[in-house]
This record gives sequence, C-alpha cells and structure tokens, in this order.
Amino acid sequence: MSLDGAYDPDNIFAKILRGEAPCFKVFEDDVALAFLDIFPRSTGHTLVIPKHGARNLFELPGEMIGPYMQRVQTVADGVRRALAPDGVMLVQFNGAPAGQTVFHLHFHIIPRFEGEMLFAEGKSPKADLDAMAGLAAGLSAAIEA
Repeated sequence: MSLDGAYDPDNIFAKILRGEAPCFKVFEDDVALAFLDIFPRSTGHTLVIPKHGARNLFELPGEMIGPYMQRVQTVADGVRRALAPDGVMLVQFNGAPAGQTVFHLHFHIIPRFEGEMLFAEGKSPKADLDAMAGLAAGLSAAIEA
C-alpha cells in the first residue's frame, strides 16, 4: 500500500480499538492505546496506536501529534522502568515499501538487551499468550507509577 489512500476501518488495530479483537493492554486513555505485540521482536515489544484513524504519521492531524507522542514517551518510559533494558528502540513505518504491515499509525517500542538477538521484522514467533498476561500487568503497573 502506498502512503496515500483511504483508511480501512476493518484493520486489526481498528478492531482492537472497538473491542472486536483482543489485546494485552498496557495503557489506554482518550488519545492512545498501548498493547503487547503478539509477535514480539524482543520481550516487552509494545505497540502504541492513536485512537484517531490515521493510516500513517502523515495523516494524523498536527494538533494530535504532540499528545500522541507524549503517550509514546510515557509508555516507552514505563517499559524502560519495568524491564530495565540496556536500550529501547522506537520504530515507526509509513507505507508498505517502508515495512508497514498494519495500516493504522503505530509506534513499536522494542526493549533491547545487551547480547540478545533481535528477531527480524515479520520473523518473530508468536508469543506465549499465558506469559503475556503477566507481562502486560507488570508493564501497566510501571506505566501508571
């Protein structure tokens, strides 16, 4: 998909926002929702999506960028405090040629640990869903602290 086009209200993230698809939520307010990626590149890989239906960063209205990015920072800081990684990657793709696979704006927060191999984008195995509930609870508590 190119950078331009109509927003698809049936994309998986829109379904998650409407409660039609499950997620392991770690944060939510009136601006954004954050949840664990079920195909994590690293333990604690979290996605932050705006509640506004924008396919990419270029479609999010300017007045919404600041509040949304504040939520990205809040969630990233909670992930940092909860997991104590050696580094944190923030990744955001715009358009299929750039690597975007879900066409609802989102940031990936990927904790990095020294010596840990990072799964390639799109090559991660599905996470242990039982373990994700506990991880989500821990991250949520750190974000709220």
